[in-house]
Amino acid sequence: MLHPMFDRQILRVVIGSRAYGLDGTDSDTDRRGVFLPTADQHWSLDGVPEVLKEDPIEWMAWELQKFLRLALKANPTVLECLFTPLVEQATPLGRELLELRTVFLSKRLHATCGGYAEQQFAKLRRRTEARKPINWKHAAHCLRLLATGAKALAGDGFPVHVGPHRDVLLGVRRGEKSLEEVDELRAEWSSGLDLALRNSPLPATPDVEEVDAFLIHARRLAAKSKDLP
Repeated sequence: MLHPMFDRQILRVVIGSRAYGLDGTDSDTDRRGVFLPTADQHWSLDGVPEVLKEDPIEWMAWELQKFLRLALKANPTVLECLFTPLVEQATPLGRELLELRTVFLSKRLHATCGGYAEQQFAKLRRRTEARKPINWKHAAHCLRLLATGAKALAGDGFPVHVGPHRDVLLGVRRGEKSLEEVDELRAEWSSGLDLALRNSPLPATPDVEEVDAFLIHARRLAAKSKDLP
């Protein structure tokens, strides 16, 4: 049974392979959402959870304030929720959040996308040295983040669908390339990310004041009515 807070979602989207354009017949449907508790729920001694998870059906949702804080930090997974083309549900407030999405984009993307990819590739190398199996799907995910980060830093939003990189990434996922070939791609795409940072039109940091104003607006709506805004 789903947690009742799932009924308070102002936004529900699909991310993962189906949004990336890398899905197959056996791909899961990864649903992510943002929920806004009523004022009574938010103010009560029990409080509300920051994150909801329903693992068997691949559902997850963040409380609005938690979601906004992660987005301001340029968390790639959270940004995907704002830019995915697969929107299943959006209340009027949810649509306001989607209209605000470019405010979260900043040069912090270089650190989050690039840093995560570098850390994960270091783990892949250690697994190889230890003669342990490699998760090629994870390797493809790291490459995808480098490509997405470069496009975002160039001012192209935060593209979720992999577009022209689809065939290359599918080949990596299927294990058709050696780790050395994948590492060459990593080096090439990391250089592209660095170049995008140097030429990026994005601000150094996101507009925190505008995001804070949106959160206060949402809390006021929740205080006026228990209906989902």
